[in-house]
Amino acid sequence: MFLAAAPYFQQRFESDERLLRNFQSVELVVSTLGNLGSIIVLTKLQAHASYPTRIIASLVLNAAVFALLAMSTRVFPASTAIGYFAFFVIVVFSASWATALCQNGVFAYVSGFGRPEYTQAIMTGQGVAGVLPCITQIVSVLSVPEKTNNKDGPQQSSTSAFVYFLTATVISSSTLLAFFYLLSRHSSRERIKQVLDQDDGEPISDIPQRKAIPLTTLFNKLYWLAGAVFLDFGITMFYPVFTQQILSVRDPASAPRLFHPASFIPLGFLFWNIGDLLGRMLPSFPALSLTTRPRLVFFLTVGRLVFLPMYVLCNIGGQGAAIGSDAFYLLVVQLLFGVTNGFIGTTCMMGYAEWVDVEEREAAGGFMSLCLVAGLAVGSFLSFIAA
Repeated sequence: MFLAAAPYFQQRFESDERLLRNFQSVELVVSTLGNLGSIIVLTKLQAHASYPTRIIASLVLNAAVFALLAMSTRVFPASTAIGYFAFFVIVVFSASWATALCQNGVFAYVSGFGRPEYTQAIMTGQGVAGVLPCITQIVSVLSVPEKTNNKDGPQQSSTSAFVYFLTATVISSSTLLAFFYLLSRHSSRERIKQVLDQDDGEPISDIPQRKAIPLTTLFNKLYWLAGAVFLDFGITMFYPVFTQQILSVRDPASAPRLFHPASFIPLGFLFWNIGDLLGRMLPSFPALSLTTRPRLVFFLTVGRLVFLPMYVLCNIGGQGAAIGSDAFYLLVVQLLFGVTNGFIGTTCMMGYAEWVDVEEREAAGGFMSLCLVAGLAVGSFLSFIAA
């Protein structure tokens, strides 16, 4: 959501060159570190954990964050760049905290059902969430004439941002209502009753103390899958560095607008996210399931490193491509890199429940989400070095 709103934030920081140049880096660092730190704390707080409560809290916080962002486009549109930057850092950190609550709560809650297809549904939903903003960005670029009135531009940007943030608020609120409905269903209540291991009719929010599972115990059982999901998302974090620099090999003067930088860059993100979505759906086919072969999954993850030098063959910064083909870049590099990310990540998050005891599943779900976020964090910092 924040990355897709970059044009609006650029407008808010345009009066300060230093903030304009660095706000996206700050955004990524604050978000990644906030998410990782929160996940670590939540993973250790297992004994009294109410995972449905964590999910509810994440949706409430997310709705509040984007409601504030929507209000900021109307209430104080003329604030200073420094003042808005302070607000920006706070909402980014709050959104990362909400993400951590949701990641930890959802994977732990779903793992208690012992149904790997439920975990795959979550991973697929995250893949859909990556595709839609790219489509929106491309459509918005192509629907606006190339020459616009500069005087009207900021107002149009603020209006689009207001609708964008308000939509996120509505979706978060709707998801909260949907989750309340899920909790009211018989299967959910029975699952929670099994966790409580009691029949005295106490409210489901009164969570008794569980036995805390040491992270070392979980790692000893899941080191292949934990290592694979960490490395998978760590390698993946390099692709945004290249995608935002690679341009079409076609001449902009004669190429259709889709191949101009403003639309071609999000097109590259779209192909990667489509591949990621397809990869997340593949483990649903039994013939392609590798959950019983964690060592193979790990070595397939290592093999993804081959994609990184392939980006160098493309048209980075418009300086020319060793392979002068947009199809090579979009279909071979972006699409396949996305497919491998989605397939391996989903396989890891579906398969861990097979390698732990029943009473360890919830804690294992939180541990695997910790490994996933840690991979994103490490990959983010390494990608800055590469850039």
